[in-house]
Amino acid sequence: MNVLVINCGSSSLKYQLIDSVSESVKAKGLCERIGIDGRLVYQKAGGEKEITEAAMPTHKQAISLVIEALVNPKSGAIGSLDEIDAVGHRVVHGGEKFASSVLLTDEVLAAIEECNDLAPLHNPANLIGINACRELMPSVPMVGVFDTAFHQTMPKKAYLYGLPYEYYEKYKVRRYGFHGTSHSFVSKRTAEFLGLDLKQSKIIVAHLGNGASVSAVKNGACVDTSMGLTPLEGLVMGTRSGDIDPAIMEYIAKKEDLDIEGVMEVLNKKSGVSGMTRGGSSDFRDLQEEIKAGNELAATAVDVFCYRVAKYIGAYTAAMNGVDAIAFTAGIGENVALVRRKVCEYLGYLGVSIDEERNEKTFGEETVLSTDPSGVKVCVIPTNEELAIARETVALL
Repeated sequence: MNVLVINCGSSSLKYQLIDSVSESVKAKGLCERIGIDGRLVYQKAGGEKEITEAAMPTHKQAISLVIEALVNPKSGAIGSLDEIDAVGHRVVHGGEKFASSVLLTDEVLAAIEECNDLAPLHNPANLIGINACRELMPSVPMVGVFDTAFHQTMPKKAYLYGLPYEYYEKYKVRRYGFHGTSHSFVSKRTAEFLGLDLKQSKIIVAHLGNGASVSAVKNGACVDTSMGLTPLEGLVMGTRSGDIDPAIMEYIAKKEDLDIEGVMEVLNKKSGVSGMTRGGSSDFRDLQEEIKAGNELAATAVDVFCYRVAKYIGAYTAAMNGVDAIAFTAGIGENVALVRRKVCEYLGYLGVSIDEERNEKTFGEETVLSTDPSGVKVCVIPTNEELAIARETVALL
């Protein structure tokens, strides 16, 4: 079965065509600047990356160009549109309505739309991509895979806030968590890689990228995660503040003469390690160069980031009454040795000791970093959200 995986943003669209039998990627790419001018990036397996400047006023045109590239007689990965057996869509927020992947029907799409207020930057874009694919491929089954679904196993003690209960009853204000597809994939792969019984395991996944989150996975099910009602809560991130005293919002609003939208703009787009370095880069490669050059703000920002990760790992060790394995994943977790080392320096109480040489040489590959085979295992497990979406799609169909 060939599964086309679509991940739609407000002005971009990432895609992969995956052979579900071999789990190989036949083609992948990206549509950028949708609604502005448009750029298609396409790469067939084993082929060169092709970049095409093309008008993409809407997501429908973008998906049309993706399909044209996939069936191109010279460089296409398939002979015709008939060879696409299913489309798996990433959907950011499913609220409490969806605890698993679902076939996308009119009724399901209406339910997803009801969650738009919970993810105003993501869900509307996801729906645009879904509707465009349905229009262009009306006979191909479409499956929605939700970022929030994996975290729906959290107990009430983990997902309820200390707010008036009627806010939960009326507006479903609660912790939902995100990056669920990644946390699900990585926790399962960690157990497999380390030879653990997933159903008898305690695994902490640190998904560290520009957006970052930590999850506690006990016996294969999520019992807690750091992101909340929105992806703003939790760790310090690239441009997001993470956990703060809520009163800061009022304080800054008065001092800077900002309305609520202005404050949220600061917390989402001008904070995190970027904000802590006076609007510097949120790319950890740049931050490491700044540290080497003696930039104290960059060094402090990285310290804050790592400290917050270590605190959540400690909290989730307590939540599960122990931990068998800690997995680093995503762009920073897979590639930034400095971050892994600094986080693990806080974990001596767990008996964690990592091989420094191995840590320094590990970039985006499955590796055991810990030195003690009998203690808590620390590893790097590259995430693969597209493959996870393809698997979910095939399993459902």
